[in-house]
Amino acid sequence: MYAAGYGIEPWRATRTGGPHWSRRIVLVLFVVSTVVLASLGLAVSAHGGANLTYTTVVVQPGDTLWSIASEHYPADDVRVHVDDIEQANGLQGPTIEVGQTLRLPG
Repeated sequence: MYAAGYGIEPWRATRTGGPHWSRRIVLVLFVVSTVVLASLGLAVSAHGGANLTYTTVVVQPGDTLWSIASEHYPADDVRVHVDDIEQANGLQGPTIEVGQTLRLPG
């Protein structure tokens, strides 16, 4: 009828008047908040932070997103940079027009 065994303790007030488990709760909250803040810091630094630099390019006749990405990022995977250019400029697809100014993430 009553719970008994290892780890089961009645709720008793400590000498300071608070429950004896309050220190455990404070310690757990401290550890959890430290882990969350450290994770957020690592995520922001892995993402590159908020200070992105952009290069602007004016689209010339015959240019495509693929040709612009391969010209400006020759050592990288062009597909990734085409997607990055689309996202940086709010494009819904690879269609661009002559004279359009594009921002290229640096």
